[in-house]
Amino acid sequence: MTTVKTPKINGVSFVASRDSISEKHIQPVLNINANYAAIMPFGFFRDIDNPEIIYNTNRQWFGESKLGAKQYIEALHEQDIKVMMKPHIWIGRGDFTGHVTMTSEDKWRQLEASYSKFILDFAELAQETNAEILCIGTELEKFIEHRPAYWHELIKKIKSVYKGKLTYAANWDEFKRTPFWGELDYIGVDAYFPVSDAQTPTVEECRLGWQKHKSEIESSSKKYDKPILFTEFGYRSVDYSGKEPWKSDRYEDEANFEAQNNTTQALFDEFWKEDWFAGGFIWKWFHNYEKSGGENNNQFTPQNKPVETIIKLYYSKE
Repeated sequence: MTTVKTPKINGVSFVASRDSISEKHIQPVLNINANYAAIMPFGFFRDIDNPEIIYNTNRQWFGESKLGAKQYIEALHEQDIKVMMKPHIWIGRGDFTGHVTMTSEDKWRQLEASYSKFILDFAELAQETNAEILCIGTELEKFIEHRPAYWHELIKKIKSVYKGKLTYAANWDEFKRTPFWGELDYIGVDAYFPVSDAQTPTVEECRLGWQKHKSEIESSSKKYDKPILFTEFGYRSVDYSGKEPWKSDRYEDEANFEAQNNTTQALFDEFWKEDWFAGGFIWKWFHNYEKSGGENNNQFTPQNKPVETIIKLYYSKE
């Protein structure tokens, strides 16, 4: 029997904006040979103790709403780019979603009801628009740890309305404890693993730094017999880019493109050749390409930076 090699998911995390998108905004995605985009509508908590998720309001940007997500998906599909619907939660004052816990049973039940409404709404939209993958949550470790029964039931409800592939975006230090991988199609990981303490790490240093993490990631794939999907991956163009890759708050630092190039190259070298690895979504890609990234930008986006060439090369491989 011949095994059919599945094409890698060569994705971008397509950031929601104020505006609708057109072919002009999608062409740069095609230019780097991407075949997938993650669409990220948002809901938010006013604060960490308030269990109500507010979403789809007229105070949000167009791309963060249901209408905007629908328009983005349809425009991307027209250009033959597949879609992962990946709704996100944001908390006022920037608290980390992975730490969200409630102080009473009543509040937990309110959160569960609110999250179910939020995610099932977008599951219905994913079905309506034929989005190829639905990500059922992003970095919600404590919510899952405290309420596993709820999540098992939620997955059943999601499957009753959405018939495509399912994943969940576990943080890099969370995925080994996520209890429901057996019920999903991909083990989703936001791949901000520390790989080097060097100011400008070499490709070799980063590859060496990956080995422990990589063996654990592969073990999870084998344990559940599911492919690994990097629901987010990427590095800032900044000194020490491989040390704490999840950090996004050091705005004053000068750009270091070599650090971004080498950390990104090492990740591709380690993972894109593996049969158990499905692919991933680079963090992050803005619709207004000509105004994004560039020579003074030290943030995650690869746009208008040398690393874009590396991504384009790997995304072109069969």
